[in-house]
Amino acid sequence: MISSCSEDALDSKSIFDTTSPDRNAFDTWILKNYTTPYNIDFKYRYDDKQTDNTYNLVPADYTKSIALAKLIKYLWIDSYEELTGKDFIRKYCPKMIQLIGSPAYNTQGSVVLGSAEGGLKITLYNVNMIDLGNLSVDQLNDWYFKTMHHEFAHILHQTKNYTTDFNLISKDYQSSSWVNLTDAKALQMGFISNYASSEPQEDFVEIISIYITHNNAYWNSLLSQAGTTGSDIILQKFAIVKDYLTTSWGIDIDKLRDIIQRRSGQTGTLDLTTLN
Repeated sequence: MISSCSEDALDSKSIFDTTSPDRNAFDTWILKNYTTPYNIDFKYRYDDKQTDNTYNLVPADYTKSIALAKLIKYLWIDSYEELTGKDFIRKYCPKMIQLIGSPAYNTQGSVVLGSAEGGLKITLYNVNMIDLGNLSVDQLNDWYFKTMHHEFAHILHQTKNYTTDFNLISKDYQSSSWVNLTDAKALQMGFISNYASSEPQEDFVEIISIYITHNNAYWNSLLSQAGTTGSDIILQKFAIVKDYLTTSWGIDIDKLRDIIQRRSGQTGTLDLTTLN
């Protein structure tokens, strides 16, 4: 038997949408400053598919999203890039940053400042509280940048784990009961914050995020409040954190803090409205 194959005529029209999306000025700025150099999908529009529907949330304000996008670039991405180079932040940064306008409240009364999912996505809440006429670096750190560094530290230790010796220093982690612990009591117990007392991984990244978003005087004041016992425990943990960042990532935590502190002091000079 002899058979032959005939070729079907191919449709010149692709089944995929290849047309360029309509972009406003902010979308174009994101493409230039986030997507092209770092492959980051920066979401400021409310997307219910990417949002945790456990919470009652509202979209982020457009103007405040622009301001926060510029601040994240300057205070977070550029800080790491200055110390480690573009390749590091391009390789390990989350591939999606999502902004939500309102806070996210848990049933036990705590507030979610941010979340990270598998090293791929960071969500920041309460964007609409930003007061563009009266920017406070301390407030920006409390709501956003401590969270950014906290979640990025999770990405780092999930990629290269730290020594389990860290987990053995404190034996009184509080799990979900951390919400009932004051920061003052947590310090005396050897935790840098009450949330750090929830479990070892949170303890680890809280040390990083609090250390680099505050100056040396603030850090020393925490150690003083912790007393001899609490400060000894915190410093044991800090030694492991510092060694981990140096040996695993080539990051000097003191140099990183110096860069972040310098840049934080310059936020008042930034143009947070013009898209250029």
